[in-house]
Amino acid sequence: MPTHTTTATVAAAAANQAIQRMHQEEEELSHYSQDDVAGDWEFKIVRSATAAFRKPEEFAKLLEEEARFGWVLLEKLDDGRVRFKRRAGGRPRVPLGEHEGDPYRSIYGISPSRQGAMIALIAIGASVLIMGLLLLLVR
Repeated sequence: MPTHTTTATVAAAAANQAIQRMHQEEEELSHYSQDDVAGDWEFKIVRSATAAFRKPEEFAKLLEEEARFGWVLLEKLDDGRVRFKRRAGGRPRVPLGEHEGDPYRSIYGISPSRQGAMIALIAIGASVLIMGLLLLLVR
């Protein structure tokens, strides 16, 4: 019978493999022409743990927020990942306090670790609730 530690270790290894596959896919998925990458470009991928970019209004909001810092959509990889680029020397000169946000953010919405913690807490709470109900029924 597997222990909780063994199950957690297997789950963590599977999650790590999935992340490695995703990063490898991001490197190999798109082939850009020399014109796409020639010059002094910066690139970044913004990720959503909740696949928020499936919703057109959320995708439009992301594009608007990133455009304030000079980022241009390069490609939408899927509903949870979007790649941007901008000229390294062409960063907008934004006075402090004019735009809120981080021009180098890579997470949109809730972070994967926070999402995992919330799921774990909900699962623990549901387990405690079910055990409490079972104890009441047994009495």
